[in-house]
Amino acid sequence: MVESLILLGIILILLFLFFHFVPVLLWISAKVSGVHISLTQLVLMRIRHVPPQIIVRAMIEAHKAGLNTITRDELEAHYLAGGHIERVVHALVSASKANIELSFKDATAIDLAGRDVFEAVQMSVNPKVIDTPPVIAVAKDGIQLIAKARVTVRANIRQLVGGAGEDTILARVGEGIVSSIGSADTHKTVLENPDSISKLVLRKGLDSGTAFEILSIDIADIDIGKNIGAELQIDQANADKNIAQAKAEERRAMAIALEQEMIAKAQEARAKVIEAETEVPRAIAEAFRTGNLGVMDYYKMRNIMADTDMRDSIAGGKPNGSQPIG
Repeated sequence: MVESLILLGIILILLFLFFHFVPVLLWISAKVSGVHISLTQLVLMRIRHVPPQIIVRAMIEAHKAGLNTITRDELEAHYLAGGHIERVVHALVSASKANIELSFKDATAIDLAGRDVFEAVQMSVNPKVIDTPPVIAVAKDGIQLIAKARVTVRANIRQLVGGAGEDTILARVGEGIVSSIGSADTHKTVLENPDSISKLVLRKGLDSGTAFEILSIDIADIDIGKNIGAELQIDQANADKNIAQAKAEERRAMAIALEQEMIAKAQEARAKVIEAETEVPRAIAEAFRTGNLGVMDYYKMRNIMADTDMRDSIAGGKPNGSQPIG
C-alpha cells in the first residue's frame, strides 16, 4: 500500500514536470486557433526563460486580426530585449482596425523607447486634451493677466521615438501665451479677443520636434491679476525718495562738517587776536620806557578809543570791548 502511494506520487510529480516543460494544452490551443507552433519550440521557450503563454496568446491575437506577418522569433526577441509583447500586439491590432500605418519594427522601437505604444495608437484615434497650468503674463499697460488653456493633441506615430513629450508642449504653449499677452497694447484687447492668443500660438508651430500634433489651443479662462505697472512705479518712486533722502543726509553732514571747520578756524583766529591783545600793554610799557610815547599821547589815544566805542553804541553796533590800557 505504501509502495503504491509512493509510486503514485512519483508519477504525479513526473506528470507535473512534463506538462510544465511540455505545455501540451497550450499547443492544442494554438493548433485550434490556427497558429502553427511545435511542442519542441514551446519546450525551447521554457529553456530560454521565455513564457510560452505570452508568445502563444500574442500569436493567436495577431492571427485572428489578420496580422500573419508577425513571427514567433520576432516576438521572442522583443521579449528578451525587455519589451511588452501584449502592448505591441494590442497596438498593431488597433492600428490595423483604424487604418493607421504602423509596422512591427516601429511598434517595438516605440515600446523599447519607454512609451506606451498602445496608448499612442489610441491617442491617434481619439485626441487627448491637456489642461495647462495657470500662465501669468503682463500686457504693455502693466496689467497682469492669468490665462488657462486647453490643448488638444494627437499622437504623431512617426515622432514617438526621439520626440519631446507633454511637458515640452505645455512649456511651449505657456511661452506662446506669455508672448501674445505681452505684445498686446492693453489688457482690454486680450479680454475682448482671447482667440487672438490661440491664433498667434498656433502659427508658431509649437509641435515641431515633439511626439504630438497640436490640433487646437482654446483659452478656457482669463483672470485679471495685479497692476504690475503701478507697483513698479511705486517701487521706483520709493527708490527715488530713498536716494534723495540719502543725498540730503549727505549734504547735511557735509554742511555740519563745514560749520564745525569754520568754528574751529574762528576759534583759532580769536585765540591769535587775544594773544596779540596781550602784547599791546607790553608794547605801550616798552614805549613809555624808551620815550617813544608820552603821557599826552597815551590819553589822546584813549580819548579816540572811547569816542569810537560811543559811535558804535549809538549806531546799534556792539562795542569792540576794548579795555582801559595800563
